Amino acid sequence: MIIFIKTLRLLAALAAIPLLTGCSAIIGSATQRLADDLGRAILNSNDPAMVRDGAPAFLILIDSMLSSNPENPALLAQSAELLSSYAGAFVTEPERGKKMHNRAKQQILDSVCMTLENGCNLTTVPYKQFELWVESQSNVPVLYNLGSIWAGWIQARSDDFGAIAELARVKSIMERVRYLDDSHANGGVYLYLGVFDTLVPPGLGGKPEQGKAHFERALDISDGQNLMVKVMYAEQYARLIFDRDLHDSLLREVLSSPADSAGLTLMNTVAQERARGLMETADEYF
Repeated sequence: MIIFIKTLRLLAALAAIPLLTGCSAIIGSATQRLADDLGRAILNSNDPAMVRDGAPAFLILIDSMLSSNPENPALLAQSAELLSSYAGAFVTEPERGKKMHNRAKQQILDSVCMTLENGCNLTTVPYKQFELWVESQSNVPVLYNLGSIWAGWIQARSDDFGAIAELARVKSIMERVRYLDDSHANGGVYLYLGVFDTLVPPGLGGKPEQGKAHFERALDISDGQNLMVKVMYAEQYARLIFDRDLHDSLLREVLSSPADSAGLTLMNTVAQERARGLMETADEYF
């Protein structure tokens, strides 16, 4: 359960980062350029602390825009993405984190309700009806946003079995994304699916070899440039099956690789920090 909590927190936080330029579709051209530049700066930053310190100003900006456009689905989605990302990556106070994730989840659900046909009441409709709805959808970016933000909410309420039960709905969404466009967000859907399949040992329902295949596919799609894939591969799969050689090999590759990569520098910098921590605890684990 501890690995589940930490991993969903990291995934939900990082999944939203590539989408931070989303509000460019709803604001003027000058501000659009600013939003685009901001998004690129975040993605290509090798200083997570600077991103952490600067994000609140962007949150306040979006709040001010929402106050006069409370039913704008694009703006609601943008706010949800940043709230989920910021709370997952930087908020350490549990109750504050829950509040931010609650708001993010409600905002993305409201946005989806306005954006996709029959997209309302997704948390309360019977599961079979929910699955049929998911199978009828084709908007990959909206589905991926919904799934990643929903996963972040589950992480924040990991002490609530009712929240954890909603993981099946998130998995259904991500499977649909994989079917429609598995290369979306650098194959990010495979990170989620790989984690889902390696949360628990086989005896408890885990599917480690299927998870391994997901991680390998994510590496293929990113051409090995997304170092977070190797970190998750090591932490989720190699540790689950107690393969120390694979674990250390993957993490050494992460630590010896350059973090700088267009659109992935921030994620790779965080991945290297995570890899160092895993190497430091390897002797205790294995």
